[in-house]
Amino acid sequence: VQLQAFGGGLVQPGGSLRLACAASGNVRGVNIMAWYRQAPGKQRELVAGSTTGGNTDYAASVKGRFTISRDDANYTVYLQMNNLMPEDTAVYYCNLVDFNSGTWYWGQGTLVTVSS
Repeated sequence: VQLQAFGGGLVQPGGSLRLACAASGNVRGVNIMAWYRQAPGKQRELVAGSTTGGNTDYAASVKGRFTISRDDANYTVYLQMNNLMPEDTAVYYCNLVDFNSGTWYWGQGTLVTVSS
């Protein structure tokens, strides 16, 4: 499985960005698709996750501002980020967990910079 992330960039505080991540390869069955982020000097943290069953989960710091969605027909997951704050600045990584094999897959990361 390969993951390709798109959509990072520079945005002003209060602005919006939409990230996308397309999965290719042997994607099938039950899985979680999620977004993690890692800010300079900090550990990687879960931002939002979505299961094939439609359940979602968010970090407390992004609830009400970020929305995760997925298009299972095209093996794509999105992260709509609104009201961005400087503390959202990080490299964002797409993640897929295959429940059948227990394997974790990671995308290459996309940089989001929130600055005026």
